[in-house]
Amino acid sequence: MAGARVLLDQFSPYRSRRVIVEHDSRTTAAYLLDARGDIRVPVWLANHGMAPETSDPEGLYRGQAPLMPAAQTKHPQGRAPFDESALRAVWFEEGDGVALLDDDGLLAIIPGWAEADSGLPGYAREAIGRSPYAWALDPVAEQLWPRVVHAEAYWDWRAAPNAWRSVQRTVFNHLTRTVGPAGHYWDVSDGHAPLIRVSERPPTEDRPYTVLSTVGMCGQRMPTLDRYMADTSAYARIELALATTTQAHVAARIFRWIGAFPWRAVTWFGAGHSVKWLDNPEDTAMRGNSAAVLLVADPAPLSGPSGRMPPDTLGLTFHGDPVTWLWIVPITRPEHLFAKEHDSATLLGKLAAEGRSWILG
Repeated sequence: MAGARVLLDQFSPYRSRRVIVEHDSRTTAAYLLDARGDIRVPVWLANHGMAPETSDPEGLYRGQAPLMPAAQTKHPQGRAPFDESALRAVWFEEGDGVALLDDDGLLAIIPGWAEADSGLPGYAREAIGRSPYAWALDPVAEQLWPRVVHAEAYWDWRAAPNAWRSVQRTVFNHLTRTVGPAGHYWDVSDGHAPLIRVSERPPTEDRPYTVLSTVGMCGQRMPTLDRYMADTSAYARIELALATTTQAHVAARIFRWIGAFPWRAVTWFGAGHSVKWLDNPEDTAMRGNSAAVLLVADPAPLSGPSGRMPPDTLGLTFHGDPVTWLWIVPITRPEHLFAKEHDSATLLGKLAAEGRSWILG
């Protein structure tokens, strides 16, 4: 903010979120920003002078961070500024939330479900009770601390030289067992997390179509799931697949944008979700008249050649979570609107009745 000194400024590993900690002599505050640089969650961290008796909510988005009222800070007389050199950020594995730590331990947590507009700020160690500026960290610290420990261990693991190779090998070998021998292998990531490859499984005597699958999406849990459910393990890790009789290198281009989409857009993919097709010129040949894709865990209700069933990719787990393969089925704009107006199960039934295949050809 205007006139403040930046103590910490860090992007998430997926570059979809950014945390900034600022000190202006009166207060210290943290700000979680989105990829456009807009503030999603401002969180008060401490007063450094005498606290006022009442709050000033409008100050949250002004050029100067507001002071916390006396009744809601552990130090109503103000506390010494934080040691800049001791501040550090630990991003959650999903990339949508962050913990701030100093030499005294947890300073603040801004979880993925925090939303300033919804009255859900982050948690701060100095806060008492709940205010628009911060909620008290103490009541939830025991619950959230294991997640911080997990996040730090996860990124330490990711930094190890062969960590990502182990993810690739695990998924690659599973595909060989469940789908068949491998063909071409493409890198569809841009050099930073999430790192994603695409594996081609060419046609065989028993399968007259190519299967293309991502390799590596399951190496990181998807964001925002904990906004919707308490136990996210059954939904957190996925890979995407596409069956096609077209040229594999052309069809594989779709994974350049959809593979990283959950972490770039800070969302999650689940069975029955429909995703608007990115307007990318290099996908024109494959896209045709499609406007979106439907993600299907079991495409069997749709037609296949001679009634062939899709490969059974069940059985893979990663870091204790099951991995779900979601199959990509292109759909038109009217079908996309139909799915939004009704639901994906109804759309899937409609496509099955029309004889739509789950194989792109």
